[in-house]
Amino acid sequence: MAAGTVLCFVGAWFLGYAELAVLGTGCLAALVLGRLVLLRRTPLRVHREVAPTRVTRGEEALGVVTVGNLGRRVTRPLVATDRCGDSDVSVEIPRLRPGTSNTTTYFLPTSRRGEIPVGPLRLSATDPLGLFRRVHAYGDPATLLVHPRTVAIGALPSGRAANVDGPTSDTAPSGTVTFHALREYVFGDDLRHIHWRTSARTGRLMVRHLVDSSLPRTIVLLDNREASYVDSEGFEVAVDVAASILLAAARSGFPIAVLTADGPYFTAEGGRAETGTLLRQLALVRAAGPADLAAVIGAVRPGQSGGSLSMVTGTAGAEEIDRLSGVRAHFDRTVLVRTGTGLPPLPAGLPVTAIDAADLTAFAAGWRATAGAGVAG
Repeated sequence: MAAGTVLCFVGAWFLGYAELAVLGTGCLAALVLGRLVLLRRTPLRVHREVAPTRVTRGEEALGVVTVGNLGRRVTRPLVATDRCGDSDVSVEIPRLRPGTSNTTTYFLPTSRRGEIPVGPLRLSATDPLGLFRRVHAYGDPATLLVHPRTVAIGALPSGRAANVDGPTSDTAPSGTVTFHALREYVFGDDLRHIHWRTSARTGRLMVRHLVDSSLPRTIVLLDNREASYVDSEGFEVAVDVAASILLAAARSGFPIAVLTADGPYFTAEGGRAETGTLLRQLALVRAAGPADLAAVIGAVRPGQSGGSLSMVTGTAGAEEIDRLSGVRAHFDRTVLVRTGTGLPPLPAGLPVTAIDAADLTAFAAGWRATAGAGVAG
């Protein structure tokens, strides 16, 4: 518009056309009036929150913005824009009379896992012709945690009887013979378990927490190599599968471990208290470049109590499958789960249980069939 104004006046001067001068004057008036309109700024009260701040991939998450007019004049129509990850979400805020407020909600994208930064919120106003725009940022950025989807399945039977004393975790019942940690005394603890030396040093009664160390460990090897998956959705399903297997074991009180192509990623001693941390850790796992997955498989050992090994991949190569077959003797159960479509055929006579699943529902059906059949890997 400014360039057109200059051209109109220059043309009117050199060509002698009064019409161009009139057109240039109109353009100049529009520029001046548009700028003057936005000089008036009405004080606002702006509050934005994310509800909820933690969701499962694909679930709804809302941004809720409340704008209040603290001035004495009616506000202009506003546009609220919230940055969510790599995309912007915009909603319109209507005119507000003095002393009134408006609350608007909008959906935040949750199709990908991770800690997604949200904000800061920006409010923008334009003049009637859209020549100028005034933008102000409000509030602090928030974080939306999107964790993997999970499906309810049972933990694979390990072929061993679970110890009635419970898992090796802070919430495990006391009374067994393996030392786990020192914790503060609570009413009802056995006084014979008080650790007097530590109690004297800290000034508080500390007791030895003794738990069972014989529970079988559930190990999930998650193939996070980009080349193993046809697309990003295949990797997302693989993470969903890994989360479902680990969540079932943790809720049953079994120790768990997560390995990736880069090596050990996360371990926990089981129990429902560990599920939140587990989902958070899996929300942050990312696809990586080339890595030696075969070497990671060859180094996997269950520990002293056996357990199960589940390898979750897309299109693992022959070397990785051979290594998986080689370590199966160390585990009570060994399962290969492949996610995606158009998967290549597996070698004939594969000595481990294999499940091919295009989505989480298909995996759950295959897993329940495997667990129900009690197939030893």
